[in-house]
Amino acid sequence: MVSAGGKPLIAWHLERLAQAGYREAVINVSHLAECIVEALGDGGRYGLRITYSREREPLETAGGIAHARALLGEAPFLLVNADIYCEFDFAALRGVSRSISLGSRLGHLVLVPNPRHRSGGDFTLEDGVIGDGSGPRYTYAGIAVMSPAMVAGVGAEQKAPLAPLLYAAAARRQLGGELYRGVWQDVGTRERLAELETYLAAR
Repeated sequence: MVSAGGKPLIAWHLERLAQAGYREAVINVSHLAECIVEALGDGGRYGLRITYSREREPLETAGGIAHARALLGEAPFLLVNADIYCEFDFAALRGVSRSISLGSRLGHLVLVPNPRHRSGGDFTLEDGVIGDGSGPRYTYAGIAVMSPAMVAGVGAEQKAPLAPLLYAAAARRQLGGELYRGVWQDVGTRERLAELETYLAAR
């Protein structure tokens, strides 16, 4: 619920998702869950139907996905981290789900040029395939289309990070991807949040 440009970061995402044609969203909540539920409601004001996946304690990203599997269903889904601001066109990912369903890939990651605080990057990208080898590296943007099979080995109440699963899938060449060079900012520190506020105020 951190605000930037006069609205919560997650509200920017919800508005862009609706504009891109998405109609349903599942939001993981744990710490201060009721504050989030009260602020966002059923999603009607954003043109979405929001369902909440309530975690008794924070389960991290892979654990949160596993906990929400019953709400997400069996088809690939769009995953967006709530602690970023981006102007990525989510509509561009609507066709990716079919290729994941029909092929051997577990997901499709959006990468960005490395920000100052993550100069080493996360993954390589060659011919649309995510890797973890030599060559230029880019940073995972916190945006992906993902098969539920990515977290098949994670229990419904298990705390588990997503990064090790992504690196393992990359080593098996089971991830597709693309590079986004537009506006993107992670707001993990007050300084980066201030940078975002400056950008939004100047638009």
